[in-house]
Amino acid sequence: MATVILREGEHFEKALKRFKKKVEASGILKELRRREHFLKPSMRKKEKVRAAEKRTRRSAARSVTRPS
Repeated sequence: MATVILREGEHFEKALKRFKKKVEASGILKELRRREHFLKPSMRKKEKVRAAEKRTRRSAARSVTRPS
């Protein structure tokens, strides 16, 4: 858990900014987004295959040279 202690004479906005940096560095938000919607293992596998196919198509399209 990320915690920030407000220093004496420190503005709240500055402490909030430090807190946001700590949360980002610890990966809490990334983990939250990953767990937000449950995917069955089979659906996760299908998404991974689709993403790989998309990357392959994209790299193949980039490698084709266009005539001038």
